[in-house]
Amino acid sequence: MMRTRPKRQKPEPTITLINIVFLMLIFFLVAGTLAQPLDPELTLVRARDLAAQPPDDALVIDAAGELSYRGIPLPDIDAYVSEHIGDRSALRIVPDRNLPARQLVQIGNQLRAAGAERVILVTERGLE
Repeated sequence: MMRTRPKRQKPEPTITLINIVFLMLIFFLVAGTLAQPLDPELTLVRARDLAAQPPDDALVIDAAGELSYRGIPLPDIDAYVSEHIGDRSALRIVPDRNLPARQLVQIGNQLRAAGAERVILVTERGLE
C-alpha cells in the first residue's frame, strides 16, 4: 500500500495580518522617536499663569444676557455693531458659561442679520 502524505495546511490569513500590524507598530514607534527632542534646559511658557482676558474687540455677554464692550455696558446689539462698521468680517463674542443657549443663538443671529460675515465664540480654552 502506498502511504499518502498528509495534506499541507495553508497558513491562516489572519496571522499575516497580525504580522503586518505588528511591523507597522514597530515602524511608528521608531519613527516617533526620531523627532528632535527639545533642549532640556529650555523652559516653556505657562499659559495658566497669564491673566485670561477677552480680546479687545469682543462683545461680552453675562449670564443675565447683559451686553458690554470694553467694559462699557451696551443697550443692544446695534450699539456693538455700530462700533465695527468697517470690519464686520468676524465679530467675536465672549458669552458667560451660564448664558442660556437659546439667548446665545439669538444674539448670534442678530449679529449675522446686522451684517457680520462670521460670528466667533471665544471660549475658556481660547483664552488660555
